[in-house]
Amino acid sequence: MIAIVDLGIGNLASVRKALGGTVTSDPYEMERAEKLVLPGVGNFGAVVERLEPLRGVILDAINDGKPFLGICLGLQLLFEGSEESPGSEGLGVFRGRVVRFRGVRTPHIGWNQLWKRKECPLFEGIRDGAYFYFVHSYYAVPEEGDIVAGVTDYGSGGRRVVFTSAVCRENVYAVQFHPEKSGRNGLLVMRNFRGL
Repeated sequence: MIAIVDLGIGNLASVRKALGGTVTSDPYEMERAEKLVLPGVGNFGAVVERLEPLRGVILDAINDGKPFLGICLGLQLLFEGSEESPGSEGLGVFRGRVVRFRGVRTPHIGWNQLWKRKECPLFEGIRDGAYFYFVHSYYAVPEEGDIVAGVTDYGSGGRRVVFTSAVCRENVYAVQFHPEKSGRNGLLVMRNFRGL
């Protein structure tokens, strides 16, 4: 069973439809699940507050080797903290911070390309430079370069930002884009995660 973590924000129906699984906020169901998915939208600090009662269950699942997928803010929550909410601690699975786009229009909304930086099972069967759908104003800056699975180039002319758009290490995978809104490529990412 795949448990999709319900923090009471965002529309999880499209994630459930694309991935299957059970939408839940019940720690017992998460403990029983074979895989965990953390979708997220909204303010980093507000989501961290809602996440707090489940922090231990999520970290235990990751430490036990269960496949874990973070989506959008779910990727950002894997890091130590965010400029958006100073003082709010992320899960700290990866070292690094989340920062706001500067010098480019925000939020970054729409289709953009993902350029692979290393092999990652999520992207099996997906060509380098494939398009995915993004909606965000912040992005992760990992301190550990070896976790970066994909990057995306955003902006125009001389005002461009190349940011980390996918990470993976061992059983932990996360994407800044919304696979559930990314058509065929997104469905393939979800299918690849299901097959882990």
